[in-house]
Amino acid sequence: MSELHNRDENRKQSDNLFPVVGVGASAGGLDAFKRLIKAIPEDSGVAYIFVQHLEPSHDSMLVEILQKITSLPVQEITNNVRVEPNRVYVIPSNKLLTANDGRLELSPRGAKGEKNMPIDLFFTSLSEVHQSHAIGVVLSGTGTDGTLGQMAIKEHGGFTFAQEPQSATYSGMPRSAIDAEVVDFILTPEEIPVHLARISEIFRNGLEEEKEDNKSAGEEAFRQLIALLRVRKGNDFTYYKQTTIRRRIIRRMGLNKIEHITDYLTYFRENIAEQDLLYQDLLIPVTGFFRDSKAFTALTESVFPNLLKDRDIDNPLRMWIAGCSTGEEPYSMAICLSEYLGEKVADYKIQIFATDISEKSILKARMGIYSKKDMGGLSAFQVEKYFTKVNGGYHVNKSIRDICVFACHNFLKDPPFAKMSLISCRNVLIYMEAFLQKRALTTFHYALNENGYLLLGNSETTAPASELFAPYGKSEKIYKRKSVPGKFLHLTSGKTENVSGGNANAGKNDSGRYDFQRNADEVVITRFSPSGVVVNEQMEIVQFRGQTGAWLEPSPGKPSLNVLKMVKPGLAFELRNALHKAKTDSQPVVKKGIPLTSAEKQQLVTFEVIPLLNTIERYYLVLFRDAMVKIPGDDGEGSFTEAPGKGTAESERNSQLEKELAGLREDIRSITQDQEAANEELQSANEELLSGSEELQSLNEELETSKEEIQSTNEELTTLNQELLDRNEQLNIARLYAESIIATIREPLIVLDKDLKVRTANQAYYKKFKTSAEYTEGKSFFLIRNGHWGIPALRLALENSLLTDGSFADVEISHQFEDIGERILLVNACRIARKDNAELLILLAFEDITDTRNRENDLIDFSEELEVKVEERTLSLKEANIKLKQSNDSLEQFATIASHDLQEPLRKIRTFSALLNERYGENISGEARELINKISLAARRMSRLISDVLNFSKVLDGNVFEQVDLNVILQNVRNDFDILIEQKKAVITHDKLPVIKAVPLQMNQLFYNLLGNALKFSRPDVSPVIHISYRTLSAGEVKTHPLLNSELSYCETIFSDNGIGIDEKFMEQVFLIFQRLNATDRFEGTGIGLALCKKIVLNHSGEIYVHSKEGEGTEFHVLLPLKK
Repeated sequence: MSELHNRDENRKQSDNLFPVVGVGASAGGLDAFKRLIKAIPEDSGVAYIFVQHLEPSHDSMLVEILQKITSLPVQEITNNVRVEPNRVYVIPSNKLLTANDGRLELSPRGAKGEKNMPIDLFFTSLSEVHQSHAIGVVLSGTGTDGTLGQMAIKEHGGFTFAQEPQSATYSGMPRSAIDAEVVDFILTPEEIPVHLARISEIFRNGLEEEKEDNKSAGEEAFRQLIALLRVRKGNDFTYYKQTTIRRRIIRRMGLNKIEHITDYLTYFRENIAEQDLLYQDLLIPVTGFFRDSKAFTALTESVFPNLLKDRDIDNPLRMWIAGCSTGEEPYSMAICLSEYLGEKVADYKIQIFATDISEKSILKARMGIYSKKDMGGLSAFQVEKYFTKVNGGYHVNKSIRDICVFACHNFLKDPPFAKMSLISCRNVLIYMEAFLQKRALTTFHYALNENGYLLLGNSETTAPASELFAPYGKSEKIYKRKSVPGKFLHLTSGKTENVSGGNANAGKNDSGRYDFQRNADEVVITRFSPSGVVVNEQMEIVQFRGQTGAWLEPSPGKPSLNVLKMVKPGLAFELRNALHKAKTDSQPVVKKGIPLTSAEKQQLVTFEVIPLLNTIERYYLVLFRDAMVKIPGDDGEGSFTEAPGKGTAESERNSQLEKELAGLREDIRSITQDQEAANEELQSANEELLSGSEELQSLNEELETSKEEIQSTNEELTTLNQELLDRNEQLNIARLYAESIIATIREPLIVLDKDLKVRTANQAYYKKFKTSAEYTEGKSFFLIRNGHWGIPALRLALENSLLTDGSFADVEISHQFEDIGERILLVNACRIARKDNAELLILLAFEDITDTRNRENDLIDFSEELEVKVEERTLSLKEANIKLKQSNDSLEQFATIASHDLQEPLRKIRTFSALLNERYGENISGEARELINKISLAARRMSRLISDVLNFSKVLDGNVFEQVDLNVILQNVRNDFDILIEQKKAVITHDKLPVIKAVPLQMNQLFYNLLGNALKFSRPDVSPVIHISYRTLSAGEVKTHPLLNSELSYCETIFSDNGIGIDEKFMEQVFLIFQRLNATDRFEGTGIGLALCKKIVLNHSGEIYVHSKEGEGTEFHVLLPLKK
């Protein structure tokens, strides 16, 4: 049965009755957060909790950014903080967040490399605590985080929102939730708070109706809704827990923007679509593969061994999954049992009956196709072994589907199954009142064998019928059937459940009346019914009826009950066609006069295939008629006797036609078998291709997760950086002002008042112009020192400044002074600002530029001469650069064209070789096939060589140096080789590597080549052990390397391995291009990798060299500058 929207009633819930909104985002989330928070009203009555993917090592500044936008209090979450309305909470970096009993709890984030889904984690806990008051909002981001969390919120009666994809910077996360059909509203960030306010108002109205003393109108409307559901859908929710039903109804009211339940009742009556939607809301599947995995572990350890111990192979193992939802649990049970039995699973007859009241869920379960998000509880090995990748999802393999039988069934009122060894009914009873729970447990007791087992959910017990079941050990909610006096009867009336207790003899006497009739039926069936077999949809015989030796016999080789393998030659083709037609038309099919040759005589066989329709699984009854030779000339249907003597022309003609007919049947059978074999081969190849694609997709998801975290951090840093730039600009202005004053103080300064009289001067002024304060201060500026400041240009500038702002700049004057001779001065003036603005003061600064002007004149003469020489030199350099660029462009163009022109014929060689193998592989000799394979391998190696040459020619393109963390580079390269590392069981360790100034792409190529060589050239009998160490070179060590720049600091990174090593005679050839040091048939390669490494290192002003000993391992030493 599909679960209702309410998790464990025993879990602590929040006492707060206000909506709690979880807002999740990743890349592009900062902009969406700001847009949403601007639209939140001050008194919304809602609590907002913001969860974003953040880089663990970065301290988040999201609180400061959001607080500037809203008047609501914004706080970073601390552990165990209580949630209050009208507040905004922000997750800190490097933490995971969960909700518990109205509080928020923080926990450390998992180790680096683990899958990080913080939004799913928080949304799920939010739904379990706040139930229908939980609201999930997914904003901009890449990936799928938030989808499963929104599914949980919707399951518990909450509301879900997603940002309109076109308004999101990155639409991956909202698009994932929308595609999963778990989103109630798709809106822009600005529109979301408006709808949240409406939902909050509906919640308040609903709570007020429940608290009112006179709530008869609301109760009556609720009862009418339940009655309408019972009439329209056939399921009665009267005895289900009413709080759950009410929350689901309030949710539908919120989605339809209806504030009162009486108005919703009117809308519900008139809207058939709404009736279906509410019903589906009450029956949304809550399931998953290996959900609560401890239960399956307990089954494997304690239940399966007991069920299979000493079990007869012919005795089927029958299980019933009651409330199977969309089929994940029965398929999980089948996989669990298959893994437990291993190769012996084919020796047992296993039947898992799975039922649910939702036809929609049963339809999906029968199809056995699930999306990628549904596969969460399965390991990669289980997905690969038990599923087949199809368009849009994963299909359960036939071997598992054949074990499971699905049916729409209500175990509260429909007749139950019987002779079950195990029944699983998890997380269904918790939504029923005790009355219904007892009825269900009574039904399960009736359906189980004497020592059968019952598996319940974590929050369920057998308390309503404790006399029927006993706890089994310390297992996860596993109970064992008790033997009780009398027999519990399953009632379909729907009112009461009866137990026939003390009068056991009454039952015996009642059943004894029909013993003679049963015995008579058995005699008639045994003596007079036709012989035959019952087969299932897989053509396996499940029952023999009568003597069938005339038509069936065991086939040679491995034992098989497949009816098409056991039927005698000559009948298989006709029987296959008859079974197919009976399956397609659901009607009996009769085949008459099929010739069957035995050692004694030729017989004409008639058989009939009858579908058995009133069964959970489809079965077919195959009945054989008496095998006799028909009398020639007798047209009576079904009249057979022994054949008369041969010799008539008609008999010979019949014999000839029968031989021709037999030949035709043999040809058709052969064609059919060939076609089936070809289909199996194509299916196998397709599965291998899908498996490879799946591995690449998994790697891509890991890269996307890292990209999301970095993107979110970058957005936050961008905002903070802009603020820092603004503040820095202000500081720069203040600094420049202070520096200007300091610079001016070093030169002569004099202060004038509005009448241009000298107020004061600094010591530099008196020293420069050989005067003193008594001859200067208080006197008119133009009269001091015999009027030597009465220079027309200076006078004009000062008079004009009095009319404006009191300042001027760079007035150059030349004058013959008495004591210091002729001087060229640069004069600047500025107004001195005063708070009282009572008096205008002008500050004059004098700069002696006499020597500067003299030097400038000398430089002008020199520069004119130098310019002539520079122009000549520049012209020659330009010509050389043009020629060099043309040469480089030509080389690069040649490499690109050569790569394309050479790759095309190589692709044709590989394609035609594959076509030869495919079309004529069976007709050519083994030697020719081997030669074709060699051609294909040689073409592949040549193609790789051409690609490597092209990469070698372009390695220095995009030569932009930036800060590069070598730890990140190493981790990325390790991710690229994760499959090879696992295959070779390699152990890779490394020191903490430095951050250097380098070209990121070239560093990635360098590490890729060196680590790839260490993995490739490993000894076949020894697992690779690789260590990357690091140290900083001293200044003295740098000087010992002629190629290094002694003015730079260098680091040494050492790649050491325990591989095959390098022969000493090849040491000088290691870094030469196209040098292969090992046989090509043992190790693939082009001989370019190490040459490319050297080219990269030299481009970074570094050095690379190697130490190696054959048979023991190799060390590559890479010396790179820490700063370029």
